[in-house]
Amino acid sequence: MKKYIIPLICYTIILIVLVNANTITSFLSQKISNNPAITIEKGDIYTKDYDFAYVQNSKDYIPYSYQDLINIFYSVLNQGWGEFTFYCPNEYKDCLSDYDKIMSSPIVLTHINNYVHPYHTIKNPLRASRTDSGEITIHVEYIYSSEDIKAINDYVDKLINDLYKKEDDDFKNLQRIHDYIIDNTKYDIERNETGNSDYKSYIAYGPAIEGYATCNGYADLMAIILTKLGYENYKIGTTTEDIKNESLGHVWNAVKIDDKWLHLDLTWDDPVSSDGKDYIHHKYFLVDNNALKKADEGDVKIEAHNFNPLYYQEFKNY
Repeated sequence: MKKYIIPLICYTIILIVLVNANTITSFLSQKISNNPAITIEKGDIYTKDYDFAYVQNSKDYIPYSYQDLINIFYSVLNQGWGEFTFYCPNEYKDCLSDYDKIMSSPIVLTHINNYVHPYHTIKNPLRASRTDSGEITIHVEYIYSSEDIKAINDYVDKLINDLYKKEDDDFKNLQRIHDYIIDNTKYDIERNETGNSDYKSYIAYGPAIEGYATCNGYADLMAIILTKLGYENYKIGTTTEDIKNESLGHVWNAVKIDDKWLHLDLTWDDPVSSDGKDYIHHKYFLVDNNALKKADEGDVKIEAHNFNPLYYQEFKNY
């Protein structure tokens, strides 16, 4: 009887191997090439399905270059994921050193974050970990709470319903929205000067619900509205890399209208006046690069809009 059992066991093993040949081959191939299978989940409703010149949605989440790594970081944030693990392939020798460059550069991460929907804005610093074998895990915490999002969305829906008219062009509709926000929002001087405030002025909740904003709050609220209306858009930021005075770090909006990218800056169209009165300007409303530079001209040198075209390439040629 024993002489039949061993051949039977061998035959069974061979049969199992043959039936599962593709699975086993795929598993071994992944281990040998250091490309384990990656679990890809669907993004949430705030995921942008279009690409930009600086960042694009990753196709397979396997990096072969520094740009691929940038795209993976962007895509994880764009999808709204809380955690994601990917792997450096053997072919990409500088993968871990390039990853270290990104993680050691908060300015790069800031610019990447400017492209995602405001509800996917991360809490700084972004946490990530890696192993010497090339396994990289990104851990994400987002600034906006579900309560914030609900309140802001209710505000935005009402604002659009009241102010956006289908018979009017982009300029008229967006100017009405621009003016309404400025008319009903004050710049949060206290947060700007001390870093502290009673208001959530650094996110869209401030201007939408509390009536106070810093440049981040203005830009976030406008980005949420532009996205809701179907405009391709992102935020532009200047950092200490671009300007001399650290206090002049700034952020505003970029929006694509009629196939052309334009600047839109609510903060600088809502000046803080010495007489305490509220004023509305339109110097920074839907302007191109030349008009932006012209608006900054004057007795006082303005550096706030000296953005780096490396990160915002839609504006580099005009």
